[in-house]
Amino acid sequence: MAIKILPVAETQAELIDAAVALGDRYTKTLGLLTPPAYRKHASDGGLLVAVDDGEVVGYALFGLPKRSPHVRLAHLCIAEEHRGRGVARLLVEEIRRRHRDRLGVKAKCRRDYGLSDMWTSLGFVPQGEARGRGQDGETLDGWWLDHGHPDLFADVQSEALLVVAVDHGVFADLRGRTPGSEAAQSQALEAGWLADLIEFAFTPQLLHDLRDIADTAERKHQRAASHGLRRVTPDTDAVAVRSRELLQAARAAEIHDSPDDSRLLRRLQYVAETSCAGLQVLVTRDPLLVQLADVAWNVARVKVVAPSAVTLHVDELRQAQMYRPADLMGTEFRTSEVAPGAEAELVAFFDQSGDDGGSAFARRLEALAAYTVIWNRELLRDGQGRPVALYVWAMDGRALTVPVLRTSAHPLEETLARQMLFSLKRLGRDCGAQVIRVTDPFPSPAAKAAAGDDGFFEHDGGLAALLVDVCGTAQEVAAVAGEAARELGREETALEAGLPAEVAGVVERAWWPAKVMDSLMPSFLVPIEPRWSTELFNVPATLLPRPDELGISREHIYYRSSGRRGESVPARLLWYVSRGSSYEEGQMVIGCSQLEEVVIDAPDALHSKFEHLGVYGRGQVRAIARGDASGRAMALRFSDTEVFPRAVPLRRLKSLAKSLELQFSLMSLSKISNSLFQAVYEEGHRKT
Repeated sequence: MAIKILPVAETQAELIDAAVALGDRYTKTLGLLTPPAYRKHASDGGLLVAVDDGEVVGYALFGLPKRSPHVRLAHLCIAEEHRGRGVARLLVEEIRRRHRDRLGVKAKCRRDYGLSDMWTSLGFVPQGEARGRGQDGETLDGWWLDHGHPDLFADVQSEALLVVAVDHGVFADLRGRTPGSEAAQSQALEAGWLADLIEFAFTPQLLHDLRDIADTAERKHQRAASHGLRRVTPDTDAVAVRSRELLQAARAAEIHDSPDDSRLLRRLQYVAETSCAGLQVLVTRDPLLVQLADVAWNVARVKVVAPSAVTLHVDELRQAQMYRPADLMGTEFRTSEVAPGAEAELVAFFDQSGDDGGSAFARRLEALAAYTVIWNRELLRDGQGRPVALYVWAMDGRALTVPVLRTSAHPLEETLARQMLFSLKRLGRDCGAQVIRVTDPFPSPAAKAAAGDDGFFEHDGGLAALLVDVCGTAQEVAAVAGEAARELGREETALEAGLPAEVAGVVERAWWPAKVMDSLMPSFLVPIEPRWSTELFNVPATLLPRPDELGISREHIYYRSSGRRGESVPARLLWYVSRGSSYEEGQMVIGCSQLEEVVIDAPDALHSKFEHLGVYGRGQVRAIARGDASGRAMALRFSDTEVFPRAVPLRRLKSLAKSLELQFSLMSLSKISNSLFQAVYEEGHRKT
């Protein structure tokens, strides 16, 4: 009988169990993975099995990251007695067939397994390497199977990792000489496919717990092993304050077998130190800490999670760490010019190692003030007046040049870096730039990682990005992008009509504000009440304008009733403000965004998942769900919002639709023609 490749749904317990059993035969090479991880991949459409005469003889376990347009292959497992029959090829070909709209397939494999010939035979090519997280520090080779689409992110790979703090229990599971019987859940965090997604960190409390190990040999072994993890050292005064806050809240919480304050405080110390170090995730198997998860989140904004939760939700935890605009809302950031003579003050905050360190950096800042080119030296301070970001820019022909791009150590550093880069793109577009060139020889690591996620590429010792201000066909977009690319000495990227939605989404993000209108990426019209439009976009503006030094947040979340209207991702959104308290407040299209994720769930689950994006409170999400027959709500996560220079009133929207012989609905979120989106977009940017 021919081997069949079947997709597995989370309800198909027999097939999932068979895949788990097969994977458990090869944990030495695949790494440990718990059954819930298999079920989660199945529910996300990421589990295929190869079946021969009713027997599962192989499987492929893979992820479909929402922010990365590739397939992440975690396991490719074939039963030893069935190898050599082409099962692996069948599984890989089925992944490609099902996900041809993604840029390609990524995999990682230990070099010492000697499987390079296998990966090559399947069409993969080497793509970099990484150091494994295991105790032996093995080398992991990266492999890439290309789908033939233009990959605009290939030049700069993001180095952003999910940094998680571990308590002593998890640390001992990972680095102890004799891990306990429950250690498998923790050890799954060291699987090869997670190597470039997670970094382990420890706080000072771990050192106290290591000191208390009675066995001398084990104590010395674990102390030595701790040097392989990132050490974070938060401010002790801040930790003391946070610990008292946590202890007070914990005493009021319902805890089974309530411990004495001494033991309780030792456990809470992990939470306090994690919070004050600017981290958001503490990984533990400690039952007491698990009971205190709500206290940790409500008081310190730390997610206390089991190791298996990290494995299951690594992408969303990573994204929540990297971009937290909700935390920006409570801080008054202020932008100002760097005053002449103040350069030396900034060295302590933005000094980078290398030839640009110390006084050399200060002299370079001073020199930029003396040049004939008018350089704008912008400094961002937080509410305490502390410098948190610094960038210098000027227009040079059609290029916006940035010779300094720095962020300082700050709990929101990654968020600030992402917001700053998008602000530079908006600034470049407003100034008529076709290119952004970052010439800083030592940009902050957070800024460089953010640039890798944002369409920047390596150029002439620095970074560059194209600004393609075209809403038109693939040919029209590629023509303008090609003109800008030639200025940088780069090859042009060819685009064709009918681009898959995933690929079009990559193009529109990398070449923002480009819109490829003859692609397969759909467009939707979203009615929104004026109060939420004001909260999200400040349109209509409030009588007391809010500080906008950081501009509109790069990402946002919008909640509505759970009824589906054919939503798919990625997609474009047009925001239609419905009638407000006065006619002038509403009935107009005010801007557009890119839709990146649609989730339907219980209101509390949605709020917990997207709380870091801000604006909506838990009660408001619950209110939306109460008006829904299912008791659930829909969350739309969107990004890269453009507020139109001129709003498009309802009467003009109707006129444009009529001229195109198209119809639309304002009753709820509805799909519209890409030609209507283009007409409205162009109207919103019409200069006269």
